[in-house]
Amino acid sequence: MGAAATAEGTAPGAAGPGTVLSVRGLSVRFRLARGRRVDAVTDVNLDVAAGECLVLVGESGCGKSVLASALLGLVPANAETAGSARIAGLDLLTADERTLARRVRGRLVGLVPQSPAAHLTPVRTIRSQLEETVAELAAVRGRTALRAAAEAAAARAAFPADHLDRHPHQLSGGLAQRAATALALVGDAPLLLADEPTTGLDRDLVDRTVDELRRHVAGTGAAAGAGTETGPAPDSGGRDGGAGRRHAAARGGGGPGQGGDGDAAGRGGGREAAAWRRGPGGPSGRALLMITHDLAAAERIADRVAVMYAGRIVELADATAFFGTPGPRHPYSRGLLRALPDRDFVPIPGTPPELGDLPAGCAFAPRCDRATGLCATPPPVTGGLACHHPFPGPGPGPGPGGMATETVPATPDPEDAHA
Repeated sequence: MGAAATAEGTAPGAAGPGTVLSVRGLSVRFRLARGRRVDAVTDVNLDVAAGECLVLVGESGCGKSVLASALLGLVPANAETAGSARIAGLDLLTADERTLARRVRGRLVGLVPQSPAAHLTPVRTIRSQLEETVAELAAVRGRTALRAAAEAAAARAAFPADHLDRHPHQLSGGLAQRAATALALVGDAPLLLADEPTTGLDRDLVDRTVDELRRHVAGTGAAAGAGTETGPAPDSGGRDGGAGRRHAAARGGGGPGQGGDGDAAGRGGGREAAAWRRGPGGPSGRALLMITHDLAAAERIADRVAVMYAGRIVELADATAFFGTPGPRHPYSRGLLRALPDRDFVPIPGTPPELGDLPAGCAFAPRCDRATGLCATPPPVTGGLACHHPFPGPGPGPGPGGMATETVPATPDPEDAHA
């Protein structure tokens, strides 16, 4: 599938101190009938550090959810993967199904699903599903201990205790999301993978959902009395708290059912999870990789933003610079922000290319008003940016998670280039 193009300043296979997930050259290709193929994900390189929220954004069909599925070993049989994705010394792409089931899912990677109502078992109460998950991931035994552990797990996700004996169809969208989040947090996995966790929620619930995810990554958890939909949990402050909040050491260990070191070490994969909780991120330090097309939610929670187009990461940037000044550097990223109703409300012209029929050069060139003949060749990846004609960027400086953010000199506008 071709060699991975690593970001400038990051050696292949290397990861900085405190890195929870390190992805290098991740590609996913689907083989179809009559020799056809779909390159759904191509040469993705990214790191996610302890205490960090990295948000992956892009239009529907760009490969975001395929990337998430690949990390959990959930791609179909006709998929071919290449590259590496390492967490706690384990390569997720080469791990077999037994390893993924016993050591990864729920223990090293907690999944917050896109459709929680479909993810939950419809014929069982939320309590019974939490108790089963606690028994499996935290090695809690005994009826009384399981009941207490399930209630503690629900409280971490601000799920109200008086709704635990309800079935999924009896929950609102917001409460179903909290139930799914509670299940994802039981194993105290070092990485939370949230795939479109705000789909179908109104704006208030979107804000509260991402705030809760932020608190869990920071290690603060949900407030004990915040478990109702009429009493919102305290606002995390979005990303405006700055680097001090984004990378503060996580606090607090797991109680019963929360996957503390003693519980985790007794199960398969427990040693890896326990090691990360004692690692550079501090006790209960976690990272979040959130996949979304909701840029307002991304702005509220992100430390860094990765923009995907046609299966590739075209920009990896600090969230403050991305959503503020100087703004995104890739023309596609700028177009995404300009399309927001509270900005210019101007859609990006054209439609994304078919992943099974990608152009040889820059995939965004047919929709880009900065494109020139140079865009018929693949753009180089420099400083987390893949573009021949980027907008001006900030001054040099290393980014979190081991990925460099050096300035790439902006090329002249196309009009100037032809002058």
